[in-house]
Amino acid sequence: MNNWFAPLQWLVFLALWRMSYETANVGKRSAVEKSFLIERSSSEEVQNPREKEWTEKAVKKYADAQEKKWQRWKEAMFERSD
Repeated sequence: MNNWFAPLQWLVFLALWRMSYETANVGKRSAVEKSFLIERSSSEEVQNPREKEWTEKAVKKYADAQEKKWQRWKEAMFERSD
């Protein structure tokens, strides 16, 4: 009675069972499971205006430093040696 096809049948059964569970719970999200990398409310962003200024300043300094770094790299790479 036990053939080589039985484990494959169980695998298919478990896969379909899991898919039915996942599709039944598509719209439900638990309160514990929250991704702060994707979701962020606008009220959290405006809590500290000084923090916004600091981040803008840091981003500007970083962009300037990167621009300077790549400018130096380009000058070093494409400098003609006559």
